[in-house]
Amino acid sequence: MALDRAAMRTVIRGTGMYVPPDRVDNHRLSRVMDTSHEWIVQRTGIEARHYARPAVATSDLAVPAARAAIADAGLDLADIDYVVFATMTPDVYFPGSAPYFQRKIGLRDVPCLDIRQQCAGFVYGLQLADGMIRAGAYRNVLVIGAEVHCGFMPWKCWDVLLDGVERQLTPEEFAENTSYRDRLALFGDGAGAFVLCAQGECAAGEPPRGVLDCVLHTRGELAEKLYTPGGGSAFRPYFSAEMAARGETVPIVEGREVFRHAVTLMPEVVGELLGRNRLTIDDLDLVVMHQANLRINEAVQQRLGLPCTKVFNNIQRYGNTTAATIPMAYHEARQAGHGRPGDLICFVGLGSGLNWGALLYRC
Repeated sequence: MALDRAAMRTVIRGTGMYVPPDRVDNHRLSRVMDTSHEWIVQRTGIEARHYARPAVATSDLAVPAARAAIADAGLDLADIDYVVFATMTPDVYFPGSAPYFQRKIGLRDVPCLDIRQQCAGFVYGLQLADGMIRAGAYRNVLVIGAEVHCGFMPWKCWDVLLDGVERQLTPEEFAENTSYRDRLALFGDGAGAFVLCAQGECAAGEPPRGVLDCVLHTRGELAEKLYTPGGGSAFRPYFSAEMAARGETVPIVEGREVFRHAVTLMPEVVGELLGRNRLTIDDLDLVVMHQANLRINEAVQQRLGLPCTKVFNNIQRYGNTTAATIPMAYHEARQAGHGRPGDLICFVGLGSGLNWGALLYRC
């Protein structure tokens, strides 16, 4: 049934999240590479992360997160008429994770779309869902951000990490892990989901609610600041044992450059979004940033002049879960009492591409 486009607005009706049960803290990581709890916390703010077991795929984590969001929305699975699935770690090279998710959760033959904007993927997904709802094409859109990063991690010591086996790694294995420590300490596995729904316009005199506006950007000239150098159509074959041996399937993160761009571009896009809506930073009640590095978020907070009461971070517990960080953080922020009716919230993220953007939402 076609919807009245002129009267449509997009609201977040439900949220949910899921992380695999195996929690790996920094002390456990220090058993398999040359690092320490203090070293990791000082540079990233991360204290622990969760890892999926072998054979657990990204779509598997998405199912309980989506079920939780649908239940929170007070809807049934049959009410969902579109799925946007943001991930950089699909179950297999193709198809994406969305069809596998659809099959596993038991969803009927509704469109299921994968998008690949990495750490900015969830903001991109929200804009897509809002556009489809405002166009009158769909009424209840499920937006998922989910990742299993374990697949690209070069660990050969899962028994130590997941099962607590007491064994000494060989010097070669320990040295190989240490050579990737700046990245291996960052990533965790998890999933988050929003149910976005169509609602009519507010009554006369009430402030506009729902998704108010979104600004997105891409700067391809910076793509190699954060990317995976091996694998894909630029190579013959797509993947090879030699790529893995050279570590080319592990992401490259130029930490200082990513930090510099993140602490500049994220405040700028928040200011751009507020400015074109004739709002100021003081109007915001909460900012939910992509959880890549606590030091980045603290620097962005400082540049924006935000008090701690208007920022929510949970990277300390989960690490960087890429497309899942924003929905996971907002879900926990709601549980902590944020997101009250009338609150003005800004979601903002930056990631590989470079892709970045911000979305303004009033509860």
